[in-house]
Amino acid sequence: MTIPLTIISFVVALGVLIIFHEFGHYLVARCCGVKVLRFSIGFGRPLLKKKWGKDQTEWVIAAFPLGGYVKMLDEREGEVAPEDLPRSFNRKSVARRIAIVAAGPIANFILAILLYCFLFMLGVSGMKPVLGPVTPATPAAFAGFEAGETIVKIGTEPVSTWQDARWILLEQVVDKSPVVTVETLNQRGEIGWRNLDLSDFQADDLDGDFLKKIGLNIYQPAIRPIIAQVTPEGAGSRAGLLADDEILSVNDEQITSWEDLVGQIRGNPGQPLMLEIHRGNSVLDIQVTPDTVTEKNEKIGKIGIAPKIDPSEFEGLLVKTSYPLGVSMIKAMERTWETSIFTLRMLGKMVAGEVSWKNVSGPITIADYAGQSAQMGLAPYLGFLALISISLGVLNLLPIPILDGGHLLYYAIEIVKGSPLSDHAMEMGQRIGMALLFALMACALYNDISRLVSS
Repeated sequence: MTIPLTIISFVVALGVLIIFHEFGHYLVARCCGVKVLRFSIGFGRPLLKKKWGKDQTEWVIAAFPLGGYVKMLDEREGEVAPEDLPRSFNRKSVARRIAIVAAGPIANFILAILLYCFLFMLGVSGMKPVLGPVTPATPAAFAGFEAGETIVKIGTEPVSTWQDARWILLEQVVDKSPVVTVETLNQRGEIGWRNLDLSDFQADDLDGDFLKKIGLNIYQPAIRPIIAQVTPEGAGSRAGLLADDEILSVNDEQITSWEDLVGQIRGNPGQPLMLEIHRGNSVLDIQVTPDTVTEKNEKIGKIGIAPKIDPSEFEGLLVKTSYPLGVSMIKAMERTWETSIFTLRMLGKMVAGEVSWKNVSGPITIADYAGQSAQMGLAPYLGFLALISISLGVLNLLPIPILDGGHLLYYAIEIVKGSPLSDHAMEMGQRIGMALLFALMACALYNDISRLVSS
């Protein structure tokens, strides 16, 4: 993945999310009769600005892009002309102030619904939930899962793709469900039920593919050890390997699949390997020394080659389902709701100490995911955008002073006590909110840096 693609995809994602969020505030503020002074994408020194509209609202793109704001007319922030007093934010009823503040996060949820709706109409692709080799001595192995089985249902929820299975089991793990019943269909057409014990599973690290920790691996057709591409200046290129070479053996050990070859290369960093090669009508011996690469704190070998894959072998494992507009909209709202609730549950478990805070991601990790999804295509990128939009909406609704949810908390207190909070109480709340927000940002950046160091 190229750095420019990562930067561009991250900036586009950030821009879309901020614009939707702030436009929610702006639109509802205008509908409630509040005068908007500035609509800013980013913070700090303005790079571009232009006044536009009846109220001469200042539209700004600022230097620091991680956020934005809508500045409204407010007597607490400066003198207001007598003729503009009725359009001041602080003069509006509590109900209207709540509507204006809540409109930002709601706009993020609406964006997610629209994106998911488009994706459901376009067609959702995924790998069929067919099991590959089950890892020994894991919950899946103890439950009796077998390679070649297809997961049909988990609990009462039907499963269509591997991603469905991952999502449903992830929810079960976070909810601390002790035993989950999984319905399977084997290659002989026989239905089976597996009781998957998750009681001892620790959900404190959900960054990786936790299904592998459970022991479930997706089925992949055996890939022959034939080279499709050789990376220039890699160890394989330096040794003289070419595209279409077939690896017959490594150090006199027979190689029957690409997985066997990868195992030999990864397990011997910096160690000379004698490869028996079938090239055209000849059989050659070529010595190659894998380059040593550190991956997740482990030294592995790489020689810079890619396998030749026959797409027809994977066609039967792919499933694509599309829906009409009405059904897509319903499914989009369900997906947005489920993801929002799941995000809240994860946050609650982090606060309770049941899930590690290392699952919190910052801008570096988000940028990396943006680049990866963009490289995979439009649909994965839009799915990523929807997920981040939901996360932003949920985060902003948390009752933390300085966030939208903190302001909503102030208004709820105002309704109960019959009058606004004192300036001193609100100032203390802002300080606490800033401290919490900075702590969260520091945690996220620490996690980002840790992932970079260990990758």
